Amino acid sequence: MTWIKIALSVFTATAFVANANAQTIEYAGEKFEMSNVKASVETFHGEKVLKVERDLQKIPFDTSRLEATVDEPTFVKLKGLNFENGTIEVKFYSQIQDPSPFPQAQGFIGVAYRINDDNTAYESIYLRPRVGRSDNQLFRNKTVQYYSYPDYKFEKLKKQADGKYETAAPVDINEWITMRIEVQGEKAYMYINDSKYSTFVVDKMLGNLKQGAVGLWVDIGTIGYFKDLKITKH
Repeated sequence: MTWIKIALSVFTATAFVANANAQTIEYAGEKFEMSNVKASVETFHGEKVLKVERDLQKIPFDTSRLEATVDEPTFVKLKGLNFENGTIEVKFYSQIQDPSPFPQAQGFIGVAYRINDDNTAYESIYLRPRVGRSDNQLFRNKTVQYYSYPDYKFEKLKKQADGKYETAAPVDINEWITMRIEVQGEKAYMYINDSKYSTFVVDKMLGNLKQGAVGLWVDIGTIGYFKDLKITKH
């Protein structure tokens, strides 16, 4: 079993060009590769956290082409760790950008895992915290989303299996949320905060990758703050 913890008590922050195509940021002694995002280490609520926002110059956003311009590889990817099965836990805080490039932004934030080397395939579970406590139950049911890049993004899953890859969760923007994902072969279980039981289960992931990197993911109109990343490999 391998265990890694990104501890806030010791950290450095350095951004530099790792190669011609990728920029790397160092946080808590670990290096993260930026994929279509802007990232920095900031003091937030009195703590050092990793701030991540989607880079619209890398992947332009088009409201008329949501399927083509969202659910993309917009994350910071932890370097030097190959993840197959185990547990990924992280705390994050989601804000809506002001002004937001997308009026319907829901604070999209979550985790990508089993990411391949060139970021062209991975699995992901993320939240739409803004609707987590909505008075509209239909909106609440869309708080949690699974997708598998590149072949099964949310629009395709909505058409093919409406409701199967999404669910409700009692969360909101502008608050700290703990997400824990347990990956076991083709299954993934997601837990929110201190829940004893899983909030969400993917009974069969749709990607072909069996292992890969772990990333901290955001999408359009979102400012994401991350801390306390813990990864346990089984």
